[in-house]
Amino acid sequence: MNVSVFGIGYVGCVSLGCLAADGHRVIGVDTNSEKLELINSGKPTVMEIGLDELIYSGVAEKKITATDEYVSAVKNSDVSVICVGTPSGINGNLDLSHVIKVSQQIAEAIKSKSSFHVISIRSSVPPGTVRKIENLIAEISNKVADEDFSVITNPEFLREGSAVSDYYNPPFTLIGGNNKKAMELIASLYTEVKAKVEYTEIANAELIKFVNNSFHALKVSFANEIGNICCALNIDSREFMELIVKDTKLNISPIYLKPGFAFGGSCLPKDLTALENLAGELKIETPVLSGILKSNEAHIEKAFKLIKSTRKKNIGFLGITFKEGTDDVRNSPYVTLAKKLLDKKFNINIYDINLDLGKVVGSNKDYLFKELPIISDYIVHSFKELVKKSDVIVIANSKLVPVAQILKIQNKIIIDLIRIDENLRTKENYIGLSW
Repeated sequence: MNVSVFGIGYVGCVSLGCLAADGHRVIGVDTNSEKLELINSGKPTVMEIGLDELIYSGVAEKKITATDEYVSAVKNSDVSVICVGTPSGINGNLDLSHVIKVSQQIAEAIKSKSSFHVISIRSSVPPGTVRKIENLIAEISNKVADEDFSVITNPEFLREGSAVSDYYNPPFTLIGGNNKKAMELIASLYTEVKAKVEYTEIANAELIKFVNNSFHALKVSFANEIGNICCALNIDSREFMELIVKDTKLNISPIYLKPGFAFGGSCLPKDLTALENLAGELKIETPVLSGILKSNEAHIEKAFKLIKSTRKKNIGFLGITFKEGTDDVRNSPYVTLAKKLLDKKFNINIYDINLDLGKVVGSNKDYLFKELPIISDYIVHSFKELVKKSDVIVIANSKLVPVAQILKIQNKIIIDLIRIDENLRTKENYIGLSW
């Protein structure tokens, strides 16, 4: 395939070399004459393991050229890949001026082009950018989006120092767009890449790089805080973290990485607080660990404000234990939420077949009656009764009643804290907490 790559810096240069190695004819486009000279002489613009050979071979085999003549580059390519930089602006937002500039250039070039042209954005851009670029190109070129051209987003997952290896071994190849033809065309660029192609919504593909890197930053900071605690205890921090990552069932897995409600129970809050206190005794600052409970409390507050915004006073809880399949209410975020509502004079009803007040014992019983002393006044004995007595149904457990019964609820507001079922999301009376 014929491909024009706009921006031949870090991502662009790696793309030139790898695309050419995979048999494509690639035209690098840039305004920097020094970069153009390097590429055309068979040298990369950045230092990366294995890139020298790729660029040298690509140029020698006439698969790679570089130019500042963007009109010619676009006219002689089927796909234009945008790889220009998006540095942080003064206010912390990304500076998209380079993306906008090359998009304008591409738009000017496709004015007189009769064939379908695909623009793939590899640069890191915030959600909404693809739509803006699409409108900009349509306005300048007088072409119709997804008929004459299509803009898709195809984020890169390259790390400096291992970019060529990362290009061929990504976690997956992600392509976000609206046009099937355009998305499949981009996918065909990666036939030599050892990864599954994932098609998704544009906004998902735009957002993922920011979330990935924020998660990586979180992991680094978390590991460093644990490392400081280990060091103070004369524990080998690297050896300890190796044990942590060996747990691929809970620690390094999709478990817990699902938006839902706040955490609770007898273990997570207790052990987190204990670790924070240990760090305090060791005089070690742990801002990441200290922020976890604050974040959890903020999530409960968000649910409270959501319920309050309905302007209804009769609130029914479908579930009150801290998670499904247990009668444990210790540190249940649902108990915390119910208590906040009671403090603000809301009326509470609770239906939870897992919670038998006659069988609750020990610390579980102590916690329940401390937080909700007259819990028996709030308990109802059927889902039908819960719905009848409540204006708002708060879903805290997906296993108590069949989803079909919830789908039948009319003239009541459903607030879902756990994302119980996709079919509910289409109901006009449904509100999801974070979805």
